Amino acid sequence: MNAALISDQREWLRQVYARHLGYDSPYALVDFPDHPNVGDSAIWLGELTILRAITGRDPAYVSTWHDFNRQDFLRACPEGPLLIHGGGNLGDLWPHHQNFRESLLLDFRDRTIVQLPQSIFFRDSSAALSFAALAKCHPDFTLYVRDHASLRYARSTLALPAQLAPDSAMMLDLKRQAVASEPILALMRTDAERVEGAPDLPAGAKLVDWLEDDDGMPGGHDAASRERQAVARVNRGVALLSRAQHLLTDRLHGHILALLLDLPHDIRDNCYGKLSAYVASWQTGPTPANRAV
Repeated sequence: MNAALISDQREWLRQVYARHLGYDSPYALVDFPDHPNVGDSAIWLGELTILRAITGRDPAYVSTWHDFNRQDFLRACPEGPLLIHGGGNLGDLWPHHQNFRESLLLDFRDRTIVQLPQSIFFRDSSAALSFAALAKCHPDFTLYVRDHASLRYARSTLALPAQLAPDSAMMLDLKRQAVASEPILALMRTDAERVEGAPDLPAGAKLVDWLEDDDGMPGGHDAASRERQAVARVNRGVALLSRAQHLLTDRLHGHILALLLDLPHDIRDNCYGKLSAYVASWQTGPTPANRAV
């Protein structure tokens, strides 16, 4: 089952990216996830995988939210779309990324901007409408969202012509790195998206999260260094999940990486229902091994 689901989502992604790029098309990819969360690095590597397959080239310009430089961007990428890294930070839970996104919409009205697949969650309706106004004013902005709940919100509440696409981490080919040693590994959030008062874990579950880098993380701020950092983080996440005979997780990329690793798992939702929304949108959890709990 996983192979067919993965293949279908990869083909969907290829068609989405090919709407904006062709062979040898220049492009910039910004908002590199300069933090230890494995899932965001998995998305970044999935984005690079499909972008290279379509264009035959690397990004002309790469940046984080905090080291973006207008002149460097224009010099390195005088033409071609400005692609914003996908994930789950479109909203007001992670303001640095949202502020960066909105600054790009305001400052680069003469450039095609594509928001790669995101989940949307705003607590403050005024912040949501402020983003929507900026997006509507941009003459060439495309918004991709990765679940039907975000799609309904974008089209109804925000009145934006969003389009559906899977998470870009589905492009990764992964293999387990060790023999499973933990009967139940519980990869559970310890950040702003955790659920307060969540049910107890199953007896004997080993509780972990993946928000701390190993010693010896590659340094550097150029595109090649950033890619090495993302690879190191995803390898760390795969090594962690490889310890599991069975996984329980409230992290979306715990679920997605488990699918790619063919790892039996159960899911619980984050604070705004991101996992169940993705599962419902892409039918990635129809079997008892992947049911929402």
